[in-house]
Amino acid sequence: MGIFEPYRAIGYITSSVPFSVQRLGTENFVTVSVGKAFHIYNCAKLNLVLVGPQLPKKIRALASYRDYTFAAYGNHIAVVKRAHQVATWSRHSAKVNLLLLFGEHILSIGIDGNMFIWAFKGIEENLAPVGHVKLDDKFTPTCIMHPDTYLNKVIVGSQEGSLQLWNISTKKKLYEFKGWGSSISSCVSSPALDVVAVGCSDGKIHVHNVRYDEELVTFTHSMRGAVTALAFSSDGQPLLASGASSGVISIWNLEKRRLQSVIREAHDNAIISLHFFANEPVLMSASADNSIKMWIFDTTDGDPRLLRFRSGHSAPPLCIRFYANGRHILSAGQDRAFRLFSVIQDQQSRELSQRHVAKRARKLKMKEEELKLKPVIAFDCAEIRERDWCNVVTCHMDTAQAYVWRLQNFVLGEHILRPCPENPTAIKACTISACGNFAVLGTAGGWIERFNLQSGISRGSYLDMSERSNYAHNGEVVGVACDSTNTLMISAGYHGDIKVWDFKGRDLKSRWEVGCSLVKIVYHRVNGLLATVADDLVIRLFDVVALRMVRKFEGHTDRITDFCFSEDGKWLLSSGMDGSLRIWDVILARQIDAIHVDVSITALSLSPNMDVLATAHVDQNGVYLWVNRCMFSGDSNIDSYASGKEIVSVKMPSVSSVEGCQDENSSEPDVHCTDRVPKDSSGLPTFKQQIPDLVTLSLLPKSQWQSLINLDIIKARNKPIEPPKKPEKAPFFLPSVPSLSGEILFKPSESTKEDKESLKVENKTKPDIPVSQFIQLLHSSAEMKNFSAFTDYIKSLSPSTLDMELRMLQIIDHDDHQELDKRPEYLSIELLLDYLIHEISCRNNFEFIQAVIRLFLKIHGETIRCHTKLQDKARKLLEVQSAVWQKIDKMFQSARCVVSFLSNSQL
Repeated sequence: MGIFEPYRAIGYITSSVPFSVQRLGTENFVTVSVGKAFHIYNCAKLNLVLVGPQLPKKIRALASYRDYTFAAYGNHIAVVKRAHQVATWSRHSAKVNLLLLFGEHILSIGIDGNMFIWAFKGIEENLAPVGHVKLDDKFTPTCIMHPDTYLNKVIVGSQEGSLQLWNISTKKKLYEFKGWGSSISSCVSSPALDVVAVGCSDGKIHVHNVRYDEELVTFTHSMRGAVTALAFSSDGQPLLASGASSGVISIWNLEKRRLQSVIREAHDNAIISLHFFANEPVLMSASADNSIKMWIFDTTDGDPRLLRFRSGHSAPPLCIRFYANGRHILSAGQDRAFRLFSVIQDQQSRELSQRHVAKRARKLKMKEEELKLKPVIAFDCAEIRERDWCNVVTCHMDTAQAYVWRLQNFVLGEHILRPCPENPTAIKACTISACGNFAVLGTAGGWIERFNLQSGISRGSYLDMSERSNYAHNGEVVGVACDSTNTLMISAGYHGDIKVWDFKGRDLKSRWEVGCSLVKIVYHRVNGLLATVADDLVIRLFDVVALRMVRKFEGHTDRITDFCFSEDGKWLLSSGMDGSLRIWDVILARQIDAIHVDVSITALSLSPNMDVLATAHVDQNGVYLWVNRCMFSGDSNIDSYASGKEIVSVKMPSVSSVEGCQDENSSEPDVHCTDRVPKDSSGLPTFKQQIPDLVTLSLLPKSQWQSLINLDIIKARNKPIEPPKKPEKAPFFLPSVPSLSGEILFKPSESTKEDKESLKVENKTKPDIPVSQFIQLLHSSAEMKNFSAFTDYIKSLSPSTLDMELRMLQIIDHDDHQELDKRPEYLSIELLLDYLIHEISCRNNFEFIQAVIRLFLKIHGETIRCHTKLQDKARKLLEVQSAVWQKIDKMFQSARCVVSFLSNSQL
């Protein structure tokens, strides 16, 4: 499949599907859709508690009831119990658009007007719907709701503007409301009986009495678009919240029949769902801008304030980079947001503050987006200075100044870097020195200037006197980089000229021409290699010290979007608009792996530990993670799973790491199923090759193999003080036969005399066969010369059971030495010695075998001493044991010497 395997996607909070809220005990939970999977959040802190399975298609509707979640995708409905899909309802012939929880039933409506009724009690037994209703032909359903106290009745809104009241028990239409001449987009029931609120696409809200078909009040949005969501307050306040397609939330006072407050710029996109929590002054909203927000009404003027929220990028990321040793990812998106994503704990993800944007927007009566900084096109960071001063510098689209950020406080810094104030041009490239003290900026006009990050003061510019304008480059600067010792500064111009400067003196030391227009450069500080990408789709590697090209990689067929070095400098990863991700081996000068994804990669970053790769894709708002199989596989040979020059098509990582059911007709490979562990596997990693000169441990609990050594002490300590007493009134038990394995074997009914006599005859004719599974596996493994099955068996036994099995092989009478060789106990002891010699020589399960040897010699030591053949095998066991331990002891010796020296020295 490739070196990198899809892992999961982060940064997705919600999509354009309405959420589902339910109350379990004293806590509220909200279920939201994130593409083909769903998330469940605890509303107390909006922390993620559960991720649903990956479904074959995008979710179109959601409903939830206790542990069950119902997700409509395509023509099907998936029934998920917690995180496991238990059933699939398939009866619709068209896409399912609406789901409604109705008591112990689920109502589903397709775009063709078919409404099915499903019962989810005893779902494993019956997957067929319990009812079906066909809506009118010229009636396109857009919303569905159940009026309180209306038994078995639902109201369905339509795109044509009318509403219909249906009895789902009798499957009859009871009444049709003519509507208001506009498409109905939302409908919700109020705490007052017989009253519903209907939102229309023309921006009007109609509060209607369905019992008498009378309109009570009408509210109109002023230039706020269609009404997309409605919610009534249930804590005693007569409030109605409405969401518009422009992202504005309006709060209406039903008693005064007027607008009470407006949450301007509540979201950057259309409001999808609104919900007032029961008996709480808290409103939850979700939008297509990938965010969930909770608002609380606790101010004196009645206006809501933001209580808590979860959000991600509302537009695709442009630049990503790992931070904090791979635990976090810095991401800059087209939505003008600069975010920090946590790879480990999703709750720690946050947006970096741009200094009171919301407060300034309210004061100036402007949109927050207008006050935010323009999208970031390039940035660099230095972790070494996180606690001292600003350690991130960003370049923004068409902006003549660069901004600094303090990641320790997650805020925008106080300094603004303005290179060349006499002739300002947009900044195109930036870098931070290895020491974290300086930032170097390159502009579109060819100017390069160095700044001190602590003070924000300019520390000089780099000028090439041979250029016409006395700038660093005659044209746009596409990249700048610094070496690890602040000795050299490398810059690249758009016209293909690369220059090496003295970092401190700012003098030009050398230059060379690539021969074509450059797009981007990346410098690796450890090996001193500079990678460049040009318009001819060729990646060139230059040795900055030797001033010559050392590698040239060709293979991309479309524009190269991003590339990066691995931390050790051995790999170069590149992505292009051709949908490919290629891995180049710098040492071997060849392509070692290539994968193809459906959506082209726009940005990538490899973690410092080289275990996780992060990618951003076209029109995707999340960050996708891939795991390095070299780090998590026992096979050290990369060629065993790398594709070489061939390109392998791979699915993109999913939001959920749990794969759901897949369409039977789907021809796409399931990348998550290629390396699944069998059911009988222990779940532990298996290694095909053992590391030379080392021993392999059994990974058993320490108490299990230590108990074998101290079993006599444990038995003495646990010995009862007095014998057990039979209770006066003992309950009835089935008679059972004790066994070593712990399995319950019931006593058979007493056989007749004839049966007993026939058994005696059979026993006389049959030879003695060992009945113990321990003996059977030992003999069969010795015949096949493969003791793995026997080792797994004795590892699964308890210490007392293994002790009993070994004691069953004791030879009590030693008088007749001639017939001793034919006794089964003697043969088993001989095979056990062969087994122990084999395991010690293979250096497998080392600590467990040592404990077994000690117990074996303790029980059968006298038998071995009395027989010459067994003595020879014991002598061979001693030789193998000494040879293996001497090798290990030599390896420990150097470490012991260093520890002894350091502990005795006075530092």
